Amino acid sequence: MTAKLQVALDLLQGKRAVQIARESVEGGADWIEAGTPLIKSEGMEIVRRLKKEFPGKTVVADLKTMDVGAMEAEMAVKSGADIVVIMGVSSDSTISEAAKAAAKYGAKVMVDLMGAQDPVKRAKEAAALGAAYVCMHLAVDEQMSGVTAEKLASMIKRMPIGVAVAGGITSRSAAELAKAGAEIIIVGGAITKSADVKKATASIKKAMKTKKGGKSKEFKKYTEAEVAAAFSKVSTPNICDAQHRQGHMKGIVRRNSKDVKMVGRALTVQTLNGDWAKPVEAIDLAKPGDVIVVDVAGGDVAVWGELATCSAVSKGVAGVVVDGAIRDIDEIDAIGFPCFSRHLSSDAGEPKGYGGIGVTIACGGQKVRPGDWIIGDWNGVVVVPAENAVEVANRSLDVLERENRIREEIKRGSTMSRVLELKKWEKV
Repeated sequence: MTAKLQVALDLLQGKRAVQIARESVEGGADWIEAGTPLIKSEGMEIVRRLKKEFPGKTVVADLKTMDVGAMEAEMAVKSGADIVVIMGVSSDSTISEAAKAAAKYGAKVMVDLMGAQDPVKRAKEAAALGAAYVCMHLAVDEQMSGVTAEKLASMIKRMPIGVAVAGGITSRSAAELAKAGAEIIIVGGAITKSADVKKATASIKKAMKTKKGGKSKEFKKYTEAEVAAAFSKVSTPNICDAQHRQGHMKGIVRRNSKDVKMVGRALTVQTLNGDWAKPVEAIDLAKPGDVIVVDVAGGDVAVWGELATCSAVSKGVAGVVVDGAIRDIDEIDAIGFPCFSRHLSSDAGEPKGYGGIGVTIACGGQKVRPGDWIIGDWNGVVVVPAENAVEVANRSLDVLERENRIREEIKRGSTMSRVLELKKWEKV
């Protein structure tokens, strides 16, 4: 049996969702899903619009219902939904009532197993309660932590009814899950964030049919080099957005004229205004790829210059950030060494040796610990806590991909305000 491709429209804007649905259908999508965020934003009207636009396609209303199953199922089905999604962690009566209500109008219920302690057991119970499908669903927050949907493959054949699989699926995992026996492959971002939705849909359909996936963009970056590579692909604004506007070092600006990017782990230094001993000593302790981050409490006498930069380059240091002053910027710029600071100053102090290396510091108003990730570009510097690096890197890539899709829609003749429907969300 050939698996069906379900496109999950997890957007906030109905107009964008319909356009993306059109392009995905052209690429071969079988089922169209009104995602939970879309339904919460647009109400049942979006289900009506999708059914009217695609009368020959199966329309799924991902309500994620937890209570009043009959009422919500009937509401969705009367609006045009062929499949209604109920949460598996809801009560038995909620699932049963939803299935009965849907059946009256020739529709079916899919039970989402996200959060179920024993997915196989709950799937058997859902089948007995009248569900036609179960959905093995890897939550977005799990995906961002580096888990991929392929981990669900081993459970597919143990499910008693039709199986849908969702959660960060791309062409590679779609092929693996189809090979494992999934009946419905649910894909969201890999299609909806693509600049060419039709092409992305066709690629995934081909992978499902041939059971051979192509290159994957799945969130699975674990190694130091892979995390660094992910941060190198995104901007510091992307990272700030991914951290809910957190992490930006205020007042710390880039001093290079060339287009250089800085990514690395923090080697922290604390010193006094003009005392350049500890910053220079830190170079000897630095590992290749480290970023030296110096807390001078905003001092205006330089603690870093050309000779320190030459030493840092010889050790493979990735860059320097100084919450204070640096000098010799013309020579540093000629070297091409990433350099960020609060001040420039011709004046350098004396190497007295106060302070410390490898301690928790403050830089640009942000706490920085040894080993935290430091990323710098034209926009400034951000810090990412070491324990959150994989998740933030993945969320930053997600932000970038969403922006790329919006950029593509603007290129087609729209504007940012129209794409995002800003008027709709303005406070009255």
